[in-house]
Amino acid sequence: MVEKGNNLYPFVHLSSDGNLFIFANRDSILFDYHRDQIIKKFPRIPGDGARNYPSTGSSVMLPLEHEDGFRKVEVMVCGGSVAGAPRAAKRGQFLDALSSCGRLVITDENPEWVMEEMPGPRVMNDMLILPTGHILIINGAKQGCAGWQMATRASYHPYLYEPKETVGKRFSVLNSTGIARMYHSSAIVLPDGRILVAGSNPYRRYTFGVAYPTELRVEAFTPYYMGRFFDYKRAWNLSIQCDRLNDGIGYGEEFSVWFELERKPADVVKFYAYPPPFATHSFSMNQRMLKLECRSIVRDVGGRTHAILKAPPSSIVAPSGYYLLTVVNGGIPSKSEWVRFIQE
Repeated sequence: MVEKGNNLYPFVHLSSDGNLFIFANRDSILFDYHRDQIIKKFPRIPGDGARNYPSTGSSVMLPLEHEDGFRKVEVMVCGGSVAGAPRAAKRGQFLDALSSCGRLVITDENPEWVMEEMPGPRVMNDMLILPTGHILIINGAKQGCAGWQMATRASYHPYLYEPKETVGKRFSVLNSTGIARMYHSSAIVLPDGRILVAGSNPYRRYTFGVAYPTELRVEAFTPYYMGRFFDYKRAWNLSIQCDRLNDGIGYGEEFSVWFELERKPADVVKFYAYPPPFATHSFSMNQRMLKLECRSIVRDVGGRTHAILKAPPSSIVAPSGYYLLTVVNGGIPSKSEWVRFIQE
């Protein structure tokens, strides 16, 4: 049985076929917004409870990759509230949040949800794609739901999720913050790889001197990959060159990237493009990551490295605009630089 409602701030992702994946409560569809038609109804995500406001969880589309022509699209949904949580919270009873995540390959002919468990229950969690392609789950609470004074037991520890690891090894618990980030919190990836974390106002007006006050402090969360121990792998002095850089790079065009490396490139060097999302109610809209094709990479004796990359093929794969381009050498990301993809 599905509890009615719990369908505000739905999760929306642009699929590789140009249609929209829309998820609300526990159900999802593929929607052709040009013809105003539902193309496909997906299986209901297993388990009790809902995933959207006020039972707020979060969602990301896992990185798209050039190896399959950016065709495979996999969506991940994590957290939320059990059935009855909003009604119980209004009575001052705060039920444990959901601890489950589901992954769905929406481009499969007959997709099925694959479920996993987070290290703990979480509601009002933000999900961000890190420059490494891993997923950060941050902010939120362990009990209750979204809304004014509707949750308790803040989730202080972020979780790291590695999509390509084997099941059972994908989640890890990271260092905690000392600041509760409850309702109306947000987080965003910065060009240097840190995470800017802000917000939390569970009251209608500015309120202080309570368990979860209006929060005016802003934090920067520093992921493991920024440690100095990894500097020998980190690319620096990144610059981008193409014939029309000021105007932008056309879809399918080749362009040059120059950067410095202390040592020869690792066996695996990846190049990721990430547009700046905007977040509200635990969902980062416009968030997507593209693993770009590298045609060649050469490092001279002084450490200067030249790579030739190929831009995404279309505005469906990468809507036109600005992206953060990152070099990930041996799993360690560089500081990102802006690049613009345009429709000619």
